[in-house]
Amino acid sequence: MELHNLTPAAGSVKKRKRVARGQGSTRGGTATRGHKGYQSRSGYKSKRGFEGGQMPLQRRIPKRGFKNINRVDYVAMNLDTVQTLVEKHSISEFSFEKLRELNIVAKNDKIKILGRGELKSSVRFKVHAASKSAEEAIQSAGGSIDLI
Repeated sequence: MELHNLTPAAGSVKKRKRVARGQGSTRGGTATRGHKGYQSRSGYKSKRGFEGGQMPLQRRIPKRGFKNINRVDYVAMNLDTVQTLVEKHSISEFSFEKLRELNIVAKNDKIKILGRGELKSSVRFKVHAASKSAEEAIQSAGGSIDLI
């Protein structure tokens, strides 16, 4: 077997359908597009989600709820998580900049301290928000909290 002897398997290569090349080609006249209508015209492109005039799926299904554009999403940090970070990285000031250095939060995140767990070391906090139980636990451990 050599390169110039190679041929594709029998029946694997089909001739291209030549449309609109006269009546003798059997695909002249309407050129396999049927008669009249939007799809028979040149430049036809159906709209996304169009179902031939039937009520489309996105309009048949009931809508639920809404998206609050004023919602503020916080990255929640519980006191037990804070304690492990303080021990692991020997942090004395728990701030957004320090968490950015450690790649714990993204640049547009907001941090909220929550009260689960206990805080053993006195740490100074500079965060966006904190729950009341977290504030009490921080102050009882000898730390302080400043809201950004």
